[in-house]
Amino acid sequence: MSTMTPDPSIEANRMREVLAHYPTGVVVITAPGDPTPAGLAVGSFTSVSLDPPLVGFFVGKGSSTWPQIEAAGRFCANVLGDHQEEVCRAFAAKGVDRFATISWRTASSGSPIIDDAVAWIDCRIDQVVEAGDHWLVLGRVLALDTHDTTRTPLVFHRGGYGRVEL
Repeated sequence: MSTMTPDPSIEANRMREVLAHYPTGVVVITAPGDPTPAGLAVGSFTSVSLDPPLVGFFVGKGSSTWPQIEAAGRFCANVLGDHQEEVCRAFAAKGVDRFATISWRTASSGSPIIDDAVAWIDCRIDQVVEAGDHWLVLGRVLALDTHDTTRTPLVFHRGGYGRVEL
C-alpha cells in the first residue's frame, strides 16, 4: 500500500469553494447545560451504523460550544426543516443566547429537542476521534422520532439555504 502526501497547494478557501457544490443537510446539535443548554449548527451529520445504532457529526476544534456538549456526555441532533433557516442562523451565531428565540422540550436524556424540527435523534457520546482540524463525534442512539413528515429538510448549498424538491 502506498502512502500519499497531501498536495500543499490545496488552500482552505479553494477546498471550501469546491465542496460548496455538495449540498448538506442542516442539523442543530443540542445538549443540557448549566445553567443554560448548549447548541450549535452543523452541516456534517450522518448515519453511521444500524447495529449498533450510531450517528456522527464533525465539529471544529475551535468551537467554544463543543466543550459544553462533550462535558454533558450526550446530545440531540435536531434535523431542521425548510422553514427553520432562522433557527439555523441563531445556532450558527457567536456570543448570543441561542435558545432565547426558539421553543423546545426536553428529551429523556435531558437534551433539548427543538420544536418543529423534522426529526430528532437523542444520543450519548460513544467516541470522539481527532480528524484534522475537526473532531468526529460518534453518538449511540438512545431514542429518535419524526415531527412533521410533510416537511422537507433545510439544506445548505453554495453558500445559501434551500429545500429538497421532490
